[in-house]
Amino acid sequence: MTLPHAWADLPFFTDTWPGIRDHIIAEPREILPPDTLRFAALAASSPDAVRVVILGQDPYPTPGHANGLAFSVEPDVRPLPRSLQNIYKELDADLGVQRPNGDLSDWAEQGVLLLNTSLSVPAGDANGHKTLGWDILVHQILGRVSSTPTAFILWGNNAQKLEKYIQSGDHLIVKTAHPSPLSARRGFFGSRPFSTVNNWLTDKGDAPINW
Repeated sequence: MTLPHAWADLPFFTDTWPGIRDHIIAEPREILPPDTLRFAALAASSPDAVRVVILGQDPYPTPGHANGLAFSVEPDVRPLPRSLQNIYKELDADLGVQRPNGDLSDWAEQGVLLLNTSLSVPAGDANGHKTLGWDILVHQILGRVSSTPTAFILWGNNAQKLEKYIQSGDHLIVKTAHPSPLSARRGFFGSRPFSTVNNWLTDKGDAPINW
């Protein structure tokens, strides 16, 4: 498995990753996403290219869905996961954007780091790798990218608990309910995160995200 070169100096890859890698190799179950996509979010953006961070939880546990980017699925997946359906409803209400499928790789190409807080999951076992140590990587990534002004979208309590790992600075931090069907109507719908981020980016002279 190829490590993401631009991030490989993080202590996680020396101190913690070898143990996680050995655990995954020894797992008799199918692990998602495939090895080649495990670090897709980091491979898509070097630290200095990250402009926006959206935090997810763990990859989709359904084979064929997870593609290494938080909330994203492979282009042929139908129906879309319900959280992603709600994200798209809010995107349409906010900016009038209707996307053709569930693949968010074009966001990643524009500097949106779609970071799950666990980068692996056994098929059919949501949160099955929650305690493997992936959180150490996430803490270090947040510390790295927050060395410069960055927009952080923290949906739900799990993401918001990670705010303490963001260095103080001239950041935009958007905090709302999670887009899950269980909570979307408690503050996610109507929150307009996409226009909020774009307004912040343009106010500081940066290009908006083409959501």
